[in-house]
Amino acid sequence: MANRLLGVISALPEELAHLSDLSGEQSLIGGLPFWRGRIADRDAVFVESGAGKVNAAIATTLLLDRFDCRALMLCGVAGGLDPALGVGDVVVGIGNTQHDYGVLKEDSFLTIQPGSRPSLGEDPTPGYPLAGPLAARLREALTGLVLEPLPETVGAGRRTPAIHFGTILTGDIFVNSERTRQRLHAEFKAQAVEMEGGAVAQVAHRWGADIPVVNVRCLSDLAGAESHLDFRAFLAVAARYASQVAHRLAPVI
Repeated sequence: MANRLLGVISALPEELAHLSDLSGEQSLIGGLPFWRGRIADRDAVFVESGAGKVNAAIATTLLLDRFDCRALMLCGVAGGLDPALGVGDVVVGIGNTQHDYGVLKEDSFLTIQPGSRPSLGEDPTPGYPLAGPLAARLREALTGLVLEPLPETVGAGRRTPAIHFGTILTGDIFVNSERTRQRLHAEFKAQAVEMEGGAVAQVAHRWGADIPVVNVRCLSDLAGAESHLDFRAFLAVAARYASQVAHRLAPVI
């Protein structure tokens, strides 16, 4: 747990802003900036990966290989899929699944585990579930944490965001379609969708089954065409909520 060097991945600078002061030693590798620092009194390496699965996979590989990180955390924003959730809610992933890898048929798309070969008898079931003992530690670490109400300037009402545990989907697509939101929620029973977590989980799984990956996401929009909130306008607020949860979880990963 805390004796492992933690790698912290965010796609955007706004998502990193509340995680560390990023004043430590910086390295530029493969065009990506890495910083040494601390989060919740734990040594960590932070990286701004850029958006998308390839960027996330590159960042993860470098954290594991160059910096010898043996625990990983993503922190940032995501689109909401579950209509029971609201803007500002934070989802901690108990599973990360890539929704855009699979077999495209004439009238459907079959999602399978990235890299799997079903024709050779390999299990094609998609997803990287969180280990039960780790999930229990995360839940315990968040006991009693209450997030502050949303600022009125957000335009989503004076609601107090909640913290949820659920499945987070990943794909190289920014979802802005109500039809797609409904399909993804119905097919995967997932709570959120973003563009990095599933790739990080895939690389970590290849590196070793004992490398935990914790994905913390604040819902910055509802991933549907009718969302009245501007992603850029709410990004900084959503990133701050996600970081509050991340600081509570970092010591137990």
